[in-house]
Amino acid sequence: MDSIVVKGGTPLNGQIQIAGAKNTSLKLITAAILTDEPLTLTNVPRLADIRTISDVMTSLGVEIAQLEGGRVMVMSAANLTSHKAEYDLVRKLRASFQVLGPLLARTGEAVVSLPGGCAIGARPVDIHLEALEKLGATVELRDGYVHAAAPNGLKGCEIEFRFASVGATENAMAAATLAKGTTVIKNAAREPDTVALADCLNAMGAQIEGAGTDTLTITGVDRLHGATQEVLTDRIEMGTFMVAPMIAGGSVELLGGRLDLIPCFADKMVAAGAIIEETPLGLKVTKGDGPILPVDAKTEPFPGFPTDLQAQFMAMMCLSNGTSVLEETIFENRFMHAPELLRMGANVEVQGGMAKVHGVGQMKGAQVMATDLRASVSLILAGLAAEGETIVSRVYHLDRGYERVEEKLRAVGAQIERVSA
Repeated sequence: MDSIVVKGGTPLNGQIQIAGAKNTSLKLITAAILTDEPLTLTNVPRLADIRTISDVMTSLGVEIAQLEGGRVMVMSAANLTSHKAEYDLVRKLRASFQVLGPLLARTGEAVVSLPGGCAIGARPVDIHLEALEKLGATVELRDGYVHAAAPNGLKGCEIEFRFASVGATENAMAAATLAKGTTVIKNAAREPDTVALADCLNAMGAQIEGAGTDTLTITGVDRLHGATQEVLTDRIEMGTFMVAPMIAGGSVELLGGRLDLIPCFADKMVAAGAIIEETPLGLKVTKGDGPILPVDAKTEPFPGFPTDLQAQFMAMMCLSNGTSVLEETIFENRFMHAPELLRMGANVEVQGGMAKVHGVGQMKGAQVMATDLRASVSLILAGLAAEGETIVSRVYHLDRGYERVEEKLRAVGAQIERVSA
């Protein structure tokens, strides 16, 4: 099993290319089910999660061609052979559940395994199922599978979510594109990934209005057609590499970076002492003079502070010159990186959904273990400033969402390598 070894103390300088967004890619790939014509995606990241969702799609009969080393995916669902997404595939990647809405809309029937638990807390799917029932589907849970049927097609309706669920918004929106009549989704998710899915569906002939607001209006159409869509910049990878020069020192230009994708996070970074400049190629992040300043943060749906950047921000706050409070409101159990940071000399107190981070002057390298995707990269970031050597094990989590992170950091001066046990 691979590990990442980091030797701290080296400032970072240079450029890092930000990859296409993992979460966006996963949703756009499932959209291919909605049409019998090819859907082409460009700027696709090369990640383990992309391979997993590709396996799910192939199991349904979708033909996939990968071009330009995997950066371009061409998918054809002209001849779907199954409407069942098996447990052995869905359990590997929760986003696989997003095939439910497209399968139901396209074929009138879908059998999809429940995705099961998650290392960062329970993420129930009842809100997805309630939305599909409002669209006219019959939904039953049997033997760990969702059985959804709409033999006469889906019908437009009004859906109001009790909270702005990203996955439920996207499943309902995709299904509604082929429903008869108009669907209005209230308290819809506003995440850039959701907007990107709406843009892709519109390019395929859907009629979706209001993407990026809390109210979506979808006028159903008889069929969707093929299209070509570019995957937008990965805002979580971008935010992660914004933290790197703050922790290690130096200045890094993030190619393809966009402030509009993480407005709240960028504000918090500036408050902590980062200098952020927009450049013709993206964003340049420089550690300002003086210490990292303590900043409180509360995770919230977009445009608030992203839960997927909380662990990275905590690693930075461990080196601040004061005390900060981080509040996690999206997922329970998402402070599992804190005990590993403690092994490196951090001073963090966790109580429920709150973490009080007391900055320390110096952290020390240690053997630590990644518990989830974002936790793994937070430990690598902490290692950039730690005294001595940090060894991060179980980095298979890392490969789900970061493309060659050690190569990108090494290119800007970090002393980092991947080793195989």
